[in-house]
Amino acid sequence: MNLISIADLCKEDIIRLLESADAFKAQRGHHGRPLQGKSLAMIFEKPSTRTRVSLEVACSELGGHPLYLSAGELQLGRGETVADTARVLSRYVHGITARVFSHNTVIQLAKHSSVPVVNALSDWEHPLQILADLQTMRQHFGRLEGLRVGWIGDGNNVCNSLILASAIMGMEVCVASPAGYEPKARIMKEAERLGGRIEVVSEPAQAARGVDVLVTDTWVSMGDEAEEAERLRVFGKYQVNSELMRLASEDAIALHCLPAHRGQEITDEVMDGEQSAVFEEAENRMHTSKAVMAWLMSGPREQYRRGFCASGAFCKS
Repeated sequence: MNLISIADLCKEDIIRLLESADAFKAQRGHHGRPLQGKSLAMIFEKPSTRTRVSLEVACSELGGHPLYLSAGELQLGRGETVADTARVLSRYVHGITARVFSHNTVIQLAKHSSVPVVNALSDWEHPLQILADLQTMRQHFGRLEGLRVGWIGDGNNVCNSLILASAIMGMEVCVASPAGYEPKARIMKEAERLGGRIEVVSEPAQAARGVDVLVTDTWVSMGDEAEEAERLRVFGKYQVNSELMRLASEDAIALHCLPAHRGQEITDEVMDGEQSAVFEEAENRMHTSKAVMAWLMSGPREQYRRGFCASGAFCKS
């Protein structure tokens, strides 16, 4: 079992993972060590704060040994194929995570690895981020099904994963993006197949009106730096600010996967305001990562489906 796309998970999988993440969060420092004696290879082509730290701490607290591997430290940088790297690493470690530029890299890792591979970000998706977002929403509202979510800004990898997750979990999503920056057509088609209720509009107010959650991300992702001037011009009105928050429901929350460019896609007033769940969302990256690693690396999937306890033991439902 790998986690390359959030759509690799069914609704039951996601609920189980979120329940496990909640338990890990509540029992931090007092749960078991299901990864004792196991190692996790963490491949990073892109730098990171939250992804690296959350994975390293999560793995360590579960008793495992995380290995940070930058692209320059691997033979990938000297021409070794992704397939050969996967074959070798999977003889050493018990799991692989990869934060990469191209989605095809993580697909090739999974294809040729004999241990679980987790997409820790690619240009297509960011499933670990969306699991943390779902945990945050669920903690605030007590449910996911029926929630209305407004995405403001670039139809990027995080947006793609949100769209797919919403289709799986029965949420409604309205995406407001400028022309040419909408979510990928292939993602929309897959969400439709999954029964998703997705709307794409051009005006931020349309996506914000009456929603339970407002989500945004940077206008200039890593790899888009050459387009920065044009993106700043095009995305000027796609800002989550107090005016936009007032259009949302009274108890709405604001999310941002970070890092944030304050004053661009989100204002200080929202980031630091009472409706912000941004830093809880960031914390939840660690708890959901624990849930994913405990599932994929500590025992057979069929055992997990009977119910996973954060104590590190599998239990009956």
